[in-house]
Amino acid sequence: MSLTIDQTFDLELTDPNTAKFKELKSIFEKIIEDSYKDVTGYKKNSATVTRFRSGSVIADFTIETASDQIDLAPANNKLITNLNNNGYKVNSIARSVENGLYSGGTIYPETYMIMNCQPEQGFNQIVWTKDGTVIGKNDVIDDAQHTLTLKSAKPTDSGTYACSTTVNSVPYIIWQKITVQPYPNIQKYDYVVPCDSRTVTVQCCAESSYTLEWKESADCPETGTGCISCKYAINTNNCPTTNNPVEFKCQLSLKQLSNFSYSSKTVQITTSTDKNPDCNDSTFGPGNVNDVRYAPCPEGMAGNKIGTCKTRGGPWSVVDNCVLRIIQDLKLQAEHLDPFEIPQFVANLSTVAASNAPNITNSTATVLTIVDLLKTIASLSQTVALNQTTMEEFLKTLETIGSNDTTWDTLNSNDATKNASSELLKSVESIGGRLLNRSLEINTPSIQLKKNNFSNSFNGTFGQNLTTQIEIPGVAKNEFTFITIIVFEALDNILPVRNATSNGSSIAGVVVNGNVAAVILNNTVQNISLNFDLNQTSLGNPQCVFWNFSLLDGIGGWDSTGCKVQPIVNQTGKFKCECDHATPFSILMSPFFLDNPALAYITYIGVGISMGSLILCLIIEGIIWKTMTRNDTSYMRHVSIVNIALSLLIANICFIIGAAIVKEGGKTPVGPCSTATFFIHFFYLALFFWMLLSALLLLYRTVMVFSGMSKCKMMAIAFTVGYGAPLLIAVITVAVTAGGGGYIQEENACWLNWFKTKALLAFVIPALTIVAVNLLVLVVVLYKMLRRGVGAATQPDEKHALVVIARCVAILTPFFGLTWGFGIGTMVSSALGVHIVFAILNSLQGFFILVFGTLLDSKIREALAGKLSLVTRSSNRTRSTSAGPSSSSGLAFLQRFRRRNGYNISDNSGFTASASDTFIST
Repeated sequence: MSLTIDQTFDLELTDPNTAKFKELKSIFEKIIEDSYKDVTGYKKNSATVTRFRSGSVIADFTIETASDQIDLAPANNKLITNLNNNGYKVNSIARSVENGLYSGGTIYPETYMIMNCQPEQGFNQIVWTKDGTVIGKNDVIDDAQHTLTLKSAKPTDSGTYACSTTVNSVPYIIWQKITVQPYPNIQKYDYVVPCDSRTVTVQCCAESSYTLEWKESADCPETGTGCISCKYAINTNNCPTTNNPVEFKCQLSLKQLSNFSYSSKTVQITTSTDKNPDCNDSTFGPGNVNDVRYAPCPEGMAGNKIGTCKTRGGPWSVVDNCVLRIIQDLKLQAEHLDPFEIPQFVANLSTVAASNAPNITNSTATVLTIVDLLKTIASLSQTVALNQTTMEEFLKTLETIGSNDTTWDTLNSNDATKNASSELLKSVESIGGRLLNRSLEINTPSIQLKKNNFSNSFNGTFGQNLTTQIEIPGVAKNEFTFITIIVFEALDNILPVRNATSNGSSIAGVVVNGNVAAVILNNTVQNISLNFDLNQTSLGNPQCVFWNFSLLDGIGGWDSTGCKVQPIVNQTGKFKCECDHATPFSILMSPFFLDNPALAYITYIGVGISMGSLILCLIIEGIIWKTMTRNDTSYMRHVSIVNIALSLLIANICFIIGAAIVKEGGKTPVGPCSTATFFIHFFYLALFFWMLLSALLLLYRTVMVFSGMSKCKMMAIAFTVGYGAPLLIAVITVAVTAGGGGYIQEENACWLNWFKTKALLAFVIPALTIVAVNLLVLVVVLYKMLRRGVGAATQPDEKHALVVIARCVAILTPFFGLTWGFGIGTMVSSALGVHIVFAILNSLQGFFILVFGTLLDSKIREALAGKLSLVTRSSNRTRSTSAGPSSSSGLAFLQRFRRRNGYNISDNSGFTASASDTFIST
C-alpha cells in the first residue's frame, strides 16, 4: 500500500537510520494499526512502514490479513480521516506493486522493449503514466491497455512508469523506474604521423557502462571498458596514405547491438610526407595552417583535445576538453537523478572530489563539469528539504574546486566560461535555501554555515575567525524567521573582480579584501547591516559591493548600487556596509532589473523634476483656464492636458512609493506591493489613453474640417476611454494573475510580474499599441500639412515650413508618448545604454510637457501674464507683424491651418497666427 501526502519531502526520510525517519515511521504505523484493526482477518501489529519516497511524500506500508478477498475501502477511508486529523493532508491511498512492469534486464538505446501490466482480477480501466504524466493511447499501448511498448527506446524515455487502475474499489498501482542507457558516444581519433619508422598507439573510448573491442584484429586482442588501445608499427616501406589508410574498427562487444549505427567507429592512420609542416608535435603530428586535429585524453580522462594550426612555425593551439572519467560518469548519472537520491549522490561526489583534488583543480574542463553537477543538484533540491550532512558534503565539493586560483583565472577570462563563477554562487544560495528549518552549524576549513531562527531582531558574528558581523534591526512582530548565513573566506579564488564598467574583464589592482557573506531569509526584512574586517589594511579605498547575477547580460559582477562603506568608530580596519535599494524607471517596460548607480540617479532625478514640472503645469492651467477654454476645441485640448499631467503626476508618486516599499535584498511584501502596483498600472495606463485621446482629437480636427461634435459627447467619450479602459485592464490583470501569486514581481520592485505569468504584458501591449497609433496620427497630420502648403512653397518659405514641422514633431512627441517606444529596446536587451536612454526620455516626460505644452505657447504666456498683471495690456499686444510677403504659399497654408483647426503656430520671422484655442505652439 502507498500513501501520497501533501507536504514538503524531507530527504532525511530516505535514510532509515535517521531520527526523522524513525519518528514518522512510528507515528504512521500507529495510525495505520488503528485504521485497519477492524478489518476481517487483519493480523494485529502487522502494519509496517517500509520506506518514504519523494513525490509529496509517498509512504509505502504493508499489512497482513488472513485472506486477500476483503474490502479495504472502509479502512482506507478511516486511515485518510485519521491522518488528516493528525495534520497530514492525504491526497490518495492505493495498493502498489514495485518493479512489476519489466524484467528484461539492461535497456540499450534504440532497442525494443515491452512493459506489461498485470493487475489482479476485477480491475477497471488501466491508465499509463510516466513521471506522473498520463501517456495518451497511441500505437505503443495495446487495445486492452495491458502493455506499453517502446519500439526504439532512447535515454529521454527514462523515468518512473506506472499503470494505474482500481481493484475492489481501491486504487491499484504497478510502478517501476525504467532507465535507458545513454548512447555510447564512441570517441575515436584519426592519427597523422610522419612517414618514418615508429609505433603508433591508437585509442578508442566510450562510457564505462559499455565494453569495447577491436573487430577482427588478431594483433589487437584488447577488450575493456572506458578506453582500449592498439599498437601498429610503421616503417618507411609501408607508410599509409590518405587514399590508402590503415583502419581499425572499434565496436561494442555486445552482439545484440552490432546492427545499430552507434555500435562502431573506424580509426584511421595516415602519414604525411611534408618535410616542413606548418605545425608539428608528438600529439597532433604534422599539419598545415587551418588544420584541426583531435587527440585522446590521458588515461583516466574522458573527452578530447582539439588542436588548431593557426600560424606557420607556431605550436598547435590546444583546447583541452579532458574531464576526469569518474566525474564524467557522475555527470551521466545526474541526467536521471531523482530528488531522493541527492544525499547519496552528493556524498559520492564529495568523496571523489576530495580523493582526486589535484587532478580536478588542474583541469578546467573537470571543474566546469563539477559546476554543472552542483547546479543540477541545486535545481533538483528545490522540491525537497535537505539535511545538514548533504549540505556539508556540497560545501566540501565547492571548497575542493575553489582551491586553485589559476584555474579560475583561466575560466573567468574565457568568454565561453566566464559565467561559471556566478552560476556556482547562485547554486550555493539556491541549495542553502532548502535546508531543514532547524538550527544547525557547518564548518569547513574556509566556509562557515549557520542557520538559526529569530522573532524580532538579529545580531551575530560569523566566519572562521569571527570577523563578519551581521545585524537585522527587526522584522514584523511575532513572526518566526529562519536565517541562513554562509561566510566564505576564500571565495576570491572563484569570483572575479569585475563590474558593470569593466566589460566583463577583471579589474587590475582591485581585490576582494574581505569575507564574502550570503544571507538567506524566509521572510522580508527592512534592513541588513554587515560589518567586515579587511584582509589587507594597507589597501585603500574600500567599497561595499554585492554580487549582481544579472549584470553584464547575465555573466554577473560586483555592484555597489546604493551601497556605501563606513568605518566603525574606534575599530581600526573594520568597516560597515549600508545599502539602499533603488528601482530603475525602465523596470516599467522591461523584464530586466538593472541595479546601476547611473540608472538610479537618472530615475529619481528625472521623476523628481517631472513631478515638480507637472505641479507647475497644473497650477498654470488653473490660472488661465477660463481664458483658454472659450470654444469646444480649446476646451477639450486643455481637458486632455490636465488629465495627462494629473495621471502622470499620480503615477510617478505611486512609482516612488512602490520603490520605497522594497528593500535591498528583500522579497516584495505582497500586500503593500500589490496595492502600489495596481495604482502604478492604472495611472500609467490612464496617461497613455489620455495621450491617445489627444492624438485622436488632433486627427479629428485636421481631417474633419467642416464637422463638429458637441462638447458633452466629447467629454463623455474622453472620460470613458481615459479612465474606464485603464481600470478595466488593471482589474482584469489582478483577477487573472493574483490567484496564483503571479501578479507582482517576487523581488526587486513593486511592479507587474514577468517570469511567472507575463502580467507585464498587460501594461506593455496597451502602451506600445497607443504609441504606434499616435505615431501614425503624427504622420497623417504632417502629411496633411505638407500636402496643403509646403509642396508649393518657394525655397526660403519651404525651409520655414520644414522648421515648423520639426517644431510640431518636438511638441507632439511628449504629448503622444512617442518616447515610450524605446521600451521595445528595454524589453529585448539588458544593455545599460538602452535603459539609460529610456529613463532619461521618459522620467522627464512631465518636464517636456511643461516646456512644450505650456511655457512655449505664446497664448498661454500672454494669458498668464494678463492674469498675474506682469505686463501691461499694451505690452502684451505689441509684437512685430512684418514677415515678408503674406502671399507666399507656405505662410498662406499656416494661416489656413490655423483658421480650420483652431491652432496657434508661430514662426521665427515675427508673424504669429494666433487663436484662443491653442494646441500646437512652435
